[in-house]
Amino acid sequence: MKKYEVIFIAKPLEEAEVDPIVEFVSNLLTKNGATIEKVDRWGKRHLAYPVKKQNDGYYTLINFEIEPSAIFEIDRVMKIRDEILKHLIVKIGE
Repeated sequence: MKKYEVIFIAKPLEEAEVDPIVEFVSNLLTKNGATIEKVDRWGKRHLAYPVKKQNDGYYTLINFEIEPSAIFEIDRVMKIRDEILKHLIVKIGE
């Protein structure tokens, strides 16, 4: 298993409305065999440029361990979610 981190920007909602989105991503990771190490919520921030007609977004960073073959499925599912404006999955270390 390798270490990864995913950062995603959710639509600019209130914190209580962002909880289900973070829960969805966490469940997506665990269903695909990930072990979540840390969930770091950065909060609502102004974007450098509009993304999907949004000027603000709610940032969340999740560190996890997973088999590399499962990354493609996680990436695919996150791309089709309307609530997630952008995301980036990065392999850590080595």
